[in-house]
Parts: sequence; C-alpha cells; structure tokens
Amino acid sequence: MAESESHYILARPALERPARVLIVVAPYYKDIADMLLAGARAELDAAGVAHETVEVPGALEIPPAIATAHRLANYDGFVALGCVIRGETTHYDTVCNDSSRGLMLLGLEGAAIGNGILTVENRAQAEARANPARMNKGAGAAAAALHLIALARRWTRPGPPAPERETVLIADATKGTAST
Repeated sequence: MAESESHYILARPALERPARVLIVVAPYYKDIADMLLAGARAELDAAGVAHETVEVPGALEIPPAIATAHRLANYDGFVALGCVIRGETTHYDTVCNDSSRGLMLLGLEGAAIGNGILTVENRAQAEARANPARMNKGAGAAAAALHLIALARRWTRPGPPAPERETVLIADATKGTAST
C-alpha cells in the first residue's frame, strides 16, 4: 500500500482493568528502532497501559524473548519491534519468515502480540514506516496488541465454581478419634 493511500483504523479499545505490556525491540538499526519505540510507547501511554521495554540483538531473537516472558512473567500482551532491510543474500528471507512465523505461533498459543517488525527493501521504506509523523507502524503494533488483549479479556471463560467443601471423616488409628 502506498503511503498516500488511506486505510481503516479501528478505534483504540477501552480496557476495563489495567493492563501490562512488554515491548521487545531489536535495535539493529537503532534510529529505526527508536522511532518504532516512540510510536509504540505513545500509543500505550495514550491508552493508559503500563509497559516495559527489553532489547534483543536482532529480529530472530524477538519471538524467543516473547515466548520466555509469556511463559514466565505476568504480561497481558507484547509488542514486537524491529527492522529487516533486504540485503544481498537470502538471509533476509530467513529472518523475515522465521521471526514472523515465531510470532504467529505464539499468537496462536494465546499470546496477544502486535507485530511491528518491518520487512522492507531499503532504508527509505523503513524510515517512512517507522516515523511517528508518517506511517507510525510502532503505534500500529501497540494498537494491535491492545485489540488482542481486549478480545482475550472478552472471551475469557469464567473459572469453574469452587466445589463445595465436603467433610470426610477419617479414623485416627492412634487415638481412635475422627478428624476432618
């Protein structure tokens, strides 16, 4: 889609209770990552959502970092930020495909992830997409995470009711009395 084309953007979802989001950013292209991060943080701040940021070396490390946090920490959602610019080798295809696939698999397992890993042909495309004053893809990734958090909360099944406590009498062989 050309930058001048318009597209529909969903309204920011209202979250009825506080949320906590982890932003995982790969600052391989630091200036691009900083712009993506500024957009994502501004979107989360506007929604009143608490957030933390961690850095990883590159786009391939973003899915494992999110998987670890999803398994071990207490975050409602995640924002993946980075940039892959086509080079002279097929490494570009590997990084784009595997980072995207990793995030998709985590999403299918229930992690609410906004994917802001740019996959572009050149630096000019990356700058246009990352810049908060232009395409603002960092904010878009944060908004996607917020929408998935809202859906997960909407569809969360209530837990089963606590079973009524039964009293079971067990004979105490040493004292000849019953205990519960």
